[in-house]
Amino acid sequence: MGVSGAGKTTLLDVLAQFTSVGVISGDMFVNGKPFDSSFQRKLGYVQQQDVHLETSTVREALCFSAILRQPQSTSLDEKQKHVEDVIKMLDMEEFAEAIVGVPGNGLNVEQRKLLTIGVELAAKPALLLFLDEPTSGLDSQSSWAIVCFLRKLANSGQAVLSTIHQPSSILFQEFDNLLFLAKGGRTVYFGPIGRNSETLLHYFEKHGARQCDEQENPAEYILETVTQGSSGKSGHDLPLIWKSSEEMKNMIEELNQIHEETSAIVSNESGATDEFAMPLSTQIKCCTIRTFQQYWRTPSYIWGKMLLGIASALFIGFSFFRSDSSLQGIQNVVFSLFMLCSILSSMVQQIMPRFVTQRSLYEVRERPSKIYSWISFMVANIVVELSYQIFLGIVVYASYYYATFGIQSAERQGLILLFCIEIFLFASTFAQMIIAALPDAQTAGALATLMFSLTMIFNGVFQPPQALPGFWIFMYRLSPLTYLIGGLSATGLGGRQVVCSETELNVFQPPSGKTCGQYMSAYLSEAPGQLINPEAVTNCSYCPLSNADQFLATSGISWNDRWRNYGIVWAYIAFNIATALLLYYVFRVSKWKPATLAQRKKRWNRVGNWLRWAGIWVQVLIMGTIGVVFSREQNGVNHVEWDSDEVW
Repeated sequence: MGVSGAGKTTLLDVLAQFTSVGVISGDMFVNGKPFDSSFQRKLGYVQQQDVHLETSTVREALCFSAILRQPQSTSLDEKQKHVEDVIKMLDMEEFAEAIVGVPGNGLNVEQRKLLTIGVELAAKPALLLFLDEPTSGLDSQSSWAIVCFLRKLANSGQAVLSTIHQPSSILFQEFDNLLFLAKGGRTVYFGPIGRNSETLLHYFEKHGARQCDEQENPAEYILETVTQGSSGKSGHDLPLIWKSSEEMKNMIEELNQIHEETSAIVSNESGATDEFAMPLSTQIKCCTIRTFQQYWRTPSYIWGKMLLGIASALFIGFSFFRSDSSLQGIQNVVFSLFMLCSILSSMVQQIMPRFVTQRSLYEVRERPSKIYSWISFMVANIVVELSYQIFLGIVVYASYYYATFGIQSAERQGLILLFCIEIFLFASTFAQMIIAALPDAQTAGALATLMFSLTMIFNGVFQPPQALPGFWIFMYRLSPLTYLIGGLSATGLGGRQVVCSETELNVFQPPSGKTCGQYMSAYLSEAPGQLINPEAVTNCSYCPLSNADQFLATSGISWNDRWRNYGIVWAYIAFNIATALLLYYVFRVSKWKPATLAQRKKRWNRVGNWLRWAGIWVQVLIMGTIGVVFSREQNGVNHVEWDSDEVW
C-alpha cells in the first residue's frame, strides 16, 4: 500500500521486469539466485489495465496462455484440464464461450478482471503472482470475491504480491504482510499485519501515532498517519523511524537467512532457465492459428480489403474494356496496368493500423510475460496477411484480366495471375516493413506515401528510362513497379500486331507514277512502322509501329524479361520480410538504445513531421513530372500531319 505517487505500480513493474524506462540499480534475487531469462515466464502479472485480444473467447484466451506458458513437460490434456479448473475456480462457466470484445461491447468490468487473473493462473506461475490493484473499478461484492479467491491461492501455497488502494477493513484482514510506502518510494513499514491488525497497529502506536479506534479501518488509519507525517503535522518522520527500528533489523536478518538457505539449492528441472516454456515451432503454430481466428472474426477488415481490390479491378478493367490493338489501345492497356499497381498505396494504408493494434497487445502484455517470442509474433502476422493477399490477388486477376485482355494463351494467363498475386504480396510485406519500427500508422503512412510516390514516378511509364537524367536512372532500376509493370505489360502485349486507327495513320501523297510501296521501299527496310496500302497511288497510309514490342521498348520493357522480372519482385518481397524482422528487432526489441520513452516519442514526432512535408513535395514533383511528360507528347505530334484537335 501507499499514498498516491508512492510508486506502488512502479515497484511491481521493476520487480516483474516489466519496465524499460529509467535506470534500475541494485541486486534482485529469487530463491537466493539472480534473475535468469526464465524469470518473467515463471510469474503471473495481473496488470491494472485489462488488455486482451478482443476477438478471442474466454476459453481460447486461457488455453493460449496455458499452452505457451506451462512447461513443455506438461501434456496438452493436462493443460486443458487446468484451464477448465481455472474457469470453475473463477466462476466463469456462464461466459466461458463469450467473445472478449472491447470495453462497453463485450465482457463487463468484473468479467474482464476475472479473465485477466485467469490468464495468469492458467500459466501456473511457479514463483509469484503479481496483481496491480485488482479491485480497482469493481464494486464491494466483486472486490470481496476476488480477494477471497486470492486468499484461497495463498492457502494452497501460491505466493501473491498485490498492490491495493484503500481497502475496507474486511479486505485488509485477508492479507498476511504489508509493505507501506510514503511519497518517493520510502518504506514506512514492511512486516506482518497480525490478527486484527494488532502487530501493525502496535508498531505505529509505539512510535508516536495516535491510538486506532476499534471501529476504525486500519488501512485508512495508516494512510492518515503517514499523510500527516509526510506533511509535518505529526512531527514524526516515519520512513526515518523505520530505518532505525528493531523491526527493520529483524527483517534484514530474516532476508539474509532466506538468501543463504535458498542459494545452495540446485534446480535439476529440464529447461528451467529457458526464456520461453515452449519451442519456437509451437509458438509460431499457436500464434498463427490465433491470428487466423482474429482475421476471420473481423469481417469488416476482410470485406474492406476485398472490396478495395475487386471494385478497383472491375473499375479499371471495364474502363479499358477489350482495348484494341491501336497505338492508343496499347497505351491504354499499359496505363491500366499502372493503375492496377496503384492499388498498392491504399492497400498499404489499410494494413498498417491493424498491425499497430496487434503489436500494442503483444508489447503491453504478452512480450513482458514471455508468452512467445517476437519472431513468432512477426512470422504469424506475415503468414496470415500473405494468405489473404494471395486470395485477393486471385480475385483481382479474375476481375481485371479478362475484361482488359480477353482470352490469351495458357502461359500468358498463368504468368499474369502470378504477377497479380505478387502485387499484393509485395504490398503486404512492404507495409509490414514500413510499420515494423515506427510508433504509429500516421507516421508510417507518410513514409509509405513518400516511398510509393517515388516508385510511381520512376517506373518507366511516366518517363522512359532513356529520357531520365543520369542521376535518376538508379531510381528506375530500384523501383519495384519497374519490374511489376514491365512483366505484366510484356506478358499481356508482347508480340501483338499493331493496327493503327485512322487518326494515328500518317497520310501522304507519293510521286506521280509510283505506288506507295515503290516510293517507301527503301524507307520500309529500316523503318519500324508498316505501310497499310502499298498498292495505292494516292493517300499512302503509314502506321508508325508494327507490333507492341516496339512501343514497349520505349519504356525499357521486353518480352524476354518477363520471367526475370517475376523473379526480381520475389527478391523485393524477401527483402521486405527480412528488413521487417531486422527493423523490429533493432527498434522494438534490443536494449542498446539509451533514449528514454519520452525522447523516442519526441524523435519519432520530428521524423513524422519531416515525412509529411517530404510527402507534400513529392506530390508536387509528381504533378510537375506529369506536366512535363504531357507537354513533350504534345510537342512530339507536330511532325505528323494530324489534326491536333481531333487527336486530343
